[in-house]
Amino acid sequence: MEFERSVISDRTPTLVVHPHVKERQGRSALERATVDVATRLPEAQLAEAISLAEAIDLDVREAIIVGLSGPKPSTYLGSGKVEEVGELIEAREIDLVVVDCELMPRQQRNLEKAWGVKVIDRTGLILEIFGARAQTREGRLQVELAHLTYQKSRLVRSWTHLERQRGGTGFLGGPGETQIEADRRMLDDRIIKLKKQLETVVRTRGLHRRARQKVPYPVVALVGYTNAGKSTLFNRLTAADVMAEDMLFATLDPTMRRVRLPSGRLVILSDTVGFVSNLPTHLVAAFRATLEEVVEADVIVHVRDIAHPESDAQARDVTMILKDLSVEEDAEHVMIEGLNKTDLLDEDARMEVLGRTGYGKTAVALSALTGAGVESLLRLVEDQLASRDEEREIVIASEDGAMLAWIYAHGQVLDRMDGEDGVHLHVRLAAADWGRYEKERGAVSTKRPRQKLAS
Repeated sequence: MEFERSVISDRTPTLVVHPHVKERQGRSALERATVDVATRLPEAQLAEAISLAEAIDLDVREAIIVGLSGPKPSTYLGSGKVEEVGELIEAREIDLVVVDCELMPRQQRNLEKAWGVKVIDRTGLILEIFGARAQTREGRLQVELAHLTYQKSRLVRSWTHLERQRGGTGFLGGPGETQIEADRRMLDDRIIKLKKQLETVVRTRGLHRRARQKVPYPVVALVGYTNAGKSTLFNRLTAADVMAEDMLFATLDPTMRRVRLPSGRLVILSDTVGFVSNLPTHLVAAFRATLEEVVEADVIVHVRDIAHPESDAQARDVTMILKDLSVEEDAEHVMIEGLNKTDLLDEDARMEVLGRTGYGKTAVALSALTGAGVESLLRLVEDQLASRDEEREIVIASEDGAMLAWIYAHGQVLDRMDGEDGVHLHVRLAAADWGRYEKERGAVSTKRPRQKLAS
């Protein structure tokens, strides 16, 4: 008899299962490459999975860690563990099981048959959250593309009905068709259409980026693990009202605002989607258009929850995703670490974090919640931008107030002397701004030797 999946809604009674693959001696190189052997504490991974489930308002009634030597082809978990979990599902009246790993379609289907409840894996759960968070047209397109790419692999002949969609893009319930070939063809057609629409989004973003380059304002992108405090920091710096809650993936769509640095220089600050461990490759690909703001940024601020016990592991996950985007610390990409949530540390831990920052370091200890260290972060951003600027001596006619105002707005005036022949300025400007200055003024300026600044 074919398993009937129930329609799931918010506050669904949920069980979270984290399969912990134990390391063992003698595991072959092939096994290590194909089996996800946990490098983090399983308790921390389970806590993150619970937070993911609660981010879409599921009622997590039970959460367990299941140890196993390796995934089983049919059900991922061993037969004994499947039976134990089934008893727990019945005792706790569970309607949904979240398995915190990536399940193959047949593994998901077999677990649903064995337990008699709906089963989703980590990828499906993250996509549910993305579907709930996307607000802009671009975000909704990206979510739908990721949904359909994932959903396509779940179309199997053994299902007599496909209750796969909720609101057009979810997995937790809803009407569907029974003709697998027709569904797959429709999915392929929709995926092709979405990719074309996203190509238009990429072109539009490119036009906007070129328009900003003409202004031009440097772009500072905030990146980091989800719930590291990026949106709280963004709100602190910009006086914006971006959603900032103590939950994973509170922000999905990118937000951009202008920020004035201590010298008066304007930059564009970009808040991006948070990263998470084991982020599926096709998810990164689907959100590449959004993450292009990171690729093109002049300065990247990696916001870290320094009070989290897994802070170093989270930082490694963020670094790996940035590498997938071809973003590494080099001459093109300036990286700054914002060691956030210092207000949650005790005095000894706070002093240890402060020791990792200071003169000559590209790290700042801060609390986006209280504002401590935020001014230091802005000064460090300014120093990093200034280290790539050019200094020149120029003379501007005293009556040319518009050009004087433009110089003060776009650069840093290091010295000024008013003379009979005009205003003599020692100015630091970005290379692009010097190009614009020379184009508009046709002025003759003399390059000044560039001083090496702290980086």
